[in-house]
Amino acid sequence: MALNALPPWLDRQLRTLLQGRGHAWLLLGPSGLGQYPLALALAQSWLCLQPDADGVACGTCASCHSLSVRTHPDLCMLMPEAMALDLGWPVEEGALRDIEAKKRKPSQQVRVGAAREMVSFTQFTRSGGDRRVVCIYPADRMNPEAANTILKSLEEPPGETRFVLASDTTHGLLPTIRSRCQVHALQWPALAEAVPWLVAQGVPAADAPVLLQAMGGRPDDALRAHAEGLQANHWRAVPKAIVQGQFEALADWQGGALVELLKKLCHDLFAVGQGQAPRFFAREDLPPAPITPALSAWSRELLELARSADHPFKPDLMREALLVRAQAAMRTP
Repeated sequence: MALNALPPWLDRQLRTLLQGRGHAWLLLGPSGLGQYPLALALAQSWLCLQPDADGVACGTCASCHSLSVRTHPDLCMLMPEAMALDLGWPVEEGALRDIEAKKRKPSQQVRVGAAREMVSFTQFTRSGGDRRVVCIYPADRMNPEAANTILKSLEEPPGETRFVLASDTTHGLLPTIRSRCQVHALQWPALAEAVPWLVAQGVPAADAPVLLQAMGGRPDDALRAHAEGLQANHWRAVPKAIVQGQFEALADWQGGALVELLKKLCHDLFAVGQGQAPRFFAREDLPPAPITPALSAWSRELLELARSADHPFKPDLMREALLVRAQAAMRTP
């Protein structure tokens, strides 16, 4: 099996992908649905020396071991430096020296130099065989120059080179890249599968369904929220705390995370005001807040704020202003 056992909904998708033909897959879907682990499991299965009858990696052969310690000679991971460092993948030695010496920050985009190295990778055999895999994640982080650099390799890969690209958006992804791949839309897990899986990962049974709803049904995000300390009672208390001005209850929410929380709250207030079911909060935890000009104006402000919410300038003052504004919008009759 892959590096870590995949959730059942991803395992089913992996087996489907392995039955497909072609040399390039583009995995598309909202963040938090498992693009990265699915892409990695697909790459591992393609390289495995002893896959099962469905083609799924064994997890124990020399190839699987090399991949698990991030040293597989026939796998090229093309991703932004910042993400590679977070996920434990090697960064080019010269770039790493500059980053560690604080000469520059790790890139948030796939650099064109890395794309050129990937092209070279596909043209040379590394470990005696002809099978190679390129994994590009997130694929939308390639600027036009980097994307154009890989086009020929993607269209006419040498030998048995295969590609798996993953992204949570097609925005920023060149149409010429997408047209050269088979597209797989990631599937949303059923509640009956996602909640037991979260509990199996250590999320308390009382927290799992609440955190899953809080993250819009995305299990990966729910698991991350639990790891960061979010509990069901904290989430459920948010609307009431804002209305009553108990802002200390939201002391851990800052910058972009706070704006994202408020966007979810605003979304659900609109939904309830239109007679629809809320997506992120339980209906009983939301205050009555009819759709008013103030609520509409608040929604527009949040969309604008999302572009600059992580600016480091006086974060405490920004947090206070955001919560006061939310309180005013929710209290307006």
